[in-house]
Amino acid sequence: MKATRLFTPVALLVGAAMSLSSCEKKQEVVAKNEISEETIGQISALGFSAKDAQKVENGYLVEGDIVLTNEMLNSKPDYTMMRVGQDEQYRTTNLVTGLPRNITIRVSSTLPSAYVTATDELIRRYNAQNLRITFSRVASTSSANITLTKAPSGAGYLASAGFPSGGNPYSQVLVNSTALGTANASTYIATVLAHEVGHCIGFRHTDYMGRQYSCGGSAVNEGASSVGAILIPGTPSGPDPSSWMLACIGSGANRPFNTNDRTALNYVY
Repeated sequence: MKATRLFTPVALLVGAAMSLSSCEKKQEVVAKNEISEETIGQISALGFSAKDAQKVENGYLVEGDIVLTNEMLNSKPDYTMMRVGQDEQYRTTNLVTGLPRNITIRVSSTLPSAYVTATDELIRRYNAQNLRITFSRVASTSSANITLTKAPSGAGYLASAGFPSGGNPYSQVLVNSTALGTANASTYIATVLAHEVGHCIGFRHTDYMGRQYSCGGSAVNEGASSVGAILIPGTPSGPDPSSWMLACIGSGANRPFNTNDRTALNYVY
């Protein structure tokens, strides 16, 4: 199956396939999305690609589905990246702290009931790993650490999230339920949501150094610098075709945690 970008930063075509367009020159990105050279520099300094970056409500959407908040853009982490291989598991310097800890997830009423089914499945997948971080679903807004809610109309991604801040998970996953639909809730949709929750607790794309591996097209290195990508020991130095944190996924595909994913989760949490 042709790989489709999980969270395209350009116009999303709903149907059998997605057509992707991109700006090849940084000047075009700035003009189109009104992102300043200073902001592009901040994105790059944090170890992320500014290619196809978009201004969104809470900051800037980069690498297809990751929100960098203004707070993160202005931070100056101490860590310097060391790369080994090309398709290992990676985390950021931003992780959830205060372990052991239960993370509560709420599904907004703006989403169809299929997303409750999908959320219960992603929770089951994480909790089956017996980590120091666990998940549970709640109904109350006030008690939710992460809220899944419908993305704005016309959003050019399937879902988006950010990274932890202050030891807490990123608090929101925006879900383009119009594009995702309601079929395959416990497989495809659960995989997409588990991927976004992975970002919320600090994981980067498995193939960040070569997004063409899962997305196709020309080689794109998402970049790695101060906050960027920290190799998780014990994960492979070669391609990992079924990781839940690959940048792109084929429509309808299912990616439960594989052996390398479990190694990564157990090492971090």
